[in-house]
Amino acid sequence: MAKKKTQEYGNDSISSLKGADRVRKRPAVIFGSDGIEGCCHSVFEILSNSIDEAREGYGNEIIVTKFADGSIQIEDHGRGIPVDYNKNEERYNWELVFCELYAGGKYNNNDGENYEFSLGLNGLGLCSTQYSSEYMDVNIRRDGQKFTLHFEKGENVGGLHKEKYDKKDTGTIIKWKPDLEVFTDINITADYFLDVMKKQSIVNAGVNFVFRNQVNGKFEVTEFKYENGITDYVNEVVGEQGLSTTQTWSTEQKVRDRKDKPEYKCKMTIAVAFSNKVSMHEYYHNSSYLEYGGAPEKAVKNAFVYQIDQWLKNNGKYTKNEKKITFEDVEDCLVIVISSFSSMTSYENQTKKAITNKGIQDAMVEFLRHELEIYFIETPLEAEKICNQVLINKRSREDAEKTRVRIKKNLTSSLDMTNRVAKFVDCRSKDNSERELFIVEGDSALGACKQARDPNFQAIMPIRGKILNCLKADLNKIFKSDIITDLLKVLGCGVEVKSKANKDLATFDMNLLRWKRIIFCTDADVDGFQIRTLLLTMVYRLTPTLIEEGKVFIAESPLYEITTKKKVYFAYTEAEKEKYIKEIGKEKFTVQRSKGLGENEPEMMNLTTMNPATRRLIKVMPDDVKRTAEMFDILLGDNLQGRKDYIVNHGAEYVDNLDLS
Repeated sequence: MAKKKTQEYGNDSISSLKGADRVRKRPAVIFGSDGIEGCCHSVFEILSNSIDEAREGYGNEIIVTKFADGSIQIEDHGRGIPVDYNKNEERYNWELVFCELYAGGKYNNNDGENYEFSLGLNGLGLCSTQYSSEYMDVNIRRDGQKFTLHFEKGENVGGLHKEKYDKKDTGTIIKWKPDLEVFTDINITADYFLDVMKKQSIVNAGVNFVFRNQVNGKFEVTEFKYENGITDYVNEVVGEQGLSTTQTWSTEQKVRDRKDKPEYKCKMTIAVAFSNKVSMHEYYHNSSYLEYGGAPEKAVKNAFVYQIDQWLKNNGKYTKNEKKITFEDVEDCLVIVISSFSSMTSYENQTKKAITNKGIQDAMVEFLRHELEIYFIETPLEAEKICNQVLINKRSREDAEKTRVRIKKNLTSSLDMTNRVAKFVDCRSKDNSERELFIVEGDSALGACKQARDPNFQAIMPIRGKILNCLKADLNKIFKSDIITDLLKVLGCGVEVKSKANKDLATFDMNLLRWKRIIFCTDADVDGFQIRTLLLTMVYRLTPTLIEEGKVFIAESPLYEITTKKKVYFAYTEAEKEKYIKEIGKEKFTVQRSKGLGENEPEMMNLTTMNPATRRLIKVMPDDVKRTAEMFDILLGDNLQGRKDYIVNHGAEYVDNLDLS
């Protein structure tokens, strides 16, 4: 086969991107993505500049507007971006700021001359966002002048316009529309703006953030303001049921990342509380939310585990040979927000989702350990409550792990199912795409179903009596039940219980399910309905994915048998009974209540329950998962008052169905 001829790869093959193409053709390099995430980050770059101004004390309100056409406007009351002629650079500043990557006012920033601590550092954001926009309009008020600029697809149109401005206010208004030629998606949701602006209000105390969202020609306005910053936020999250009061610690010091590296300023404020209701950990640096943490997260893990472990040791709380706590035990009851700033920052990348400064991390570890030690000494009652809760978390986690190991051992044994599950009757087929499991009520039903089934693909599992209510029983009790563990063994897919102490109590694998259908087959009476409900509750709690994937069915049992000389009719409802009687007409017939499963003849069982051609199955599907959970909780859970209220409000609807004989 001849090779495809390609263009010669020589000296003329090398090229470089210039001007706006450096961003427009490779937006992911700057924004981390060419999709909606990158588009969102371009917005944050403009917002960052306004935040830096407000933090320096220039303006206490930032207004963000999302227009219906997808354009965005950010207005601040800062000093206004310098855009006039720059003698040092012999160019206009607007060219440097809006059209030159790596140009800005934060490089020559010795001792905080322009900004003490800034969110924007690299001189990339404003220019990159301009380059990636369909258009951008800039309105700046400073030095008694109003300056305006207009850009289209990364190119300036018309140069700089300026006119005299008599009012005393200063600031910047930037309106632009992200370009669909640059980003694959520019439909930024209102939720993104609300989330970002709330986070920024948390770490910029006293600054009012206003979001205006244009919907149907009108503006929906939302405002965020935390007068005391992260302290107010932690109090809001913890509420009135915290284990401790909220502590706020602040420090400012000089740090260095390595002995041979220069010193730089680092400032940190930490708000911390403990709760057995909620947990939360948020880290910010120069007001940028650190989604992946980095140095602050490592410092928190080190300091809190060390100090709480020391307290537990010193107060004799560990039992002999007991393992020490881990951060998993601490974080389960920890609510902490850290807002740090530095004059030099090492981000993992331009998207600023983690910082790597060793100097900040070391300083934070030392400061946190010191403050925690003092806090525990000065408030011994709170220290005891906190450390005891962490110890409870640890022991709960270890108990859950033991339970998980036991469950896994019980459910993944390599023994043959028929040897380890009493009275289970398997089918011949090993093809999981056709196998059906009938879960039947009692030994008598087992006999009838066994004779009525197709042994090639239908298996029978009898349930001996009523099983536990899995919404009310604890996990240890559930997995000590032979009925439940036997049933889970037969299913083969494990369990997917989520617990606070151990998020993955056991491994669930849908691919290990041995059945195409799981069919509950119980009598059409009160006891049968209760057993069916308990079985559904078990599946709902332990293997809910089976319901979501449509694997669980209920075999409908007929209520009546209508017998004529030539034919037997099975009526599943009162309406069906009346319909068949009408169809039979003048022919003689008898009507009798259908028998329980154990009393039915195999032939009848085959017709009504087992035979795919004639049976009726109800697929169990959680069309409304929330409603299903609420009803299970009311009828079978610990919500006693809810159950009473439901009976009072709806009991009359079921009077006709009561079996009072």
